[in-house]
Amino acid sequence: MGSLTYQTIDANIQGNTAFIQFNRPTSLNALNTVMIKELVDCLNEMTLNEAIKIVVLQGKGKAFSSGGDIKEMFQLQGEEEFFLVMDDINQLITTLYTMPKLTIAGIEGAAAGLGLSIALATDYIISDSTSKLAMNFIGIGLVPDGGGHFLLKRRMGEQKAKKFIWQGKVLTAEEALKAEIIDEIANDVNMAIEDKLHQWKTKPLEAMLQTKKIYNELQLQELIKTLELEKHAQWKMRHTKDHFEGIQAFIEKRNPKFIGE
Repeated sequence: MGSLTYQTIDANIQGNTAFIQFNRPTSLNALNTVMIKELVDCLNEMTLNEAIKIVVLQGKGKAFSSGGDIKEMFQLQGEEEFFLVMDDINQLITTLYTMPKLTIAGIEGAAAGLGLSIALATDYIISDSTSKLAMNFIGIGLVPDGGGHFLLKRRMGEQKAKKFIWQGKVLTAEEALKAEIIDEIANDVNMAIEDKLHQWKTKPLEAMLQTKKIYNELQLQELIKTLELEKHAQWKMRHTKDHFEGIQAFIEKRNPKFIGE
C-alpha cells in the first residue's frame, strides 16, 4: 500500500488498484484550479505506474463533486486566463478518458456539471440510491464543458443527450440508470465498488484494457474537437445577457428570466 500527498485530493494505492478521493468536502468537492491540476498530475502518475490496473474516483463528504468552483470562475476576467483554466480542464478529461487503466466513479451525493463530466469519462459508474446527477449549465446560460457533449452522446445518443442538456434537469439515481447515464445503483457504494473490483480481477485485465484502448483511439479525435469547441462556446456564452441574468438569479436565489440573448 502506498499514499501520495496532495492539497485537494487523497490518493492511495492498494495492490493493483489506485483510489483517488476529491477532498474539498466543505465546498461539496467543487473543482478549483488547484484540484484540477492535482488531478492531472495524479492521473499521469497512475498512468506511468504499470502495476496499477484499476483507478477508482470518489468524493469525500456529502458529494462526489458539485462541479466547477463557481466563485473562482467568477474571478476569471480575460480570455487568456479563462482559456488557460479551460485547457487544464480539457487535459484532465483527456488524461482520464485515455489512461490505460480500468476506471470506476463511485458517486455519493451530488455529481453536477464538470463533476458529472468527470464521472462520465470513466468506464463504469456506480451511484448511491439517493444521489442526484445534473448537467445544469443551462441554468446559468452556459454549455457543458469537460467533454460533456461527447461523453453524454457516448452513453445516451445525440438526441437524448441534447434534450438532457437543454432541460438541465436534476436526475435521481433511478432516472440516471434508466437514461443509461450510470451503470449501477447501490445502497452501499463502497461495497459495490469492492464487488466490481473482485469481478474485474477474476478477468483477463490486459484483454479488457486492449478493448478500451481500441475504442479510445477510435473516438479520441472527436473528444479533442469537442473540448476545443466547448472552450470557445463557453467563452462566448459568458458574455451573453442570459448568462448575466442566470448568475444574478443564482445569487439572488430566484428563477432566471431569460430573453434569448
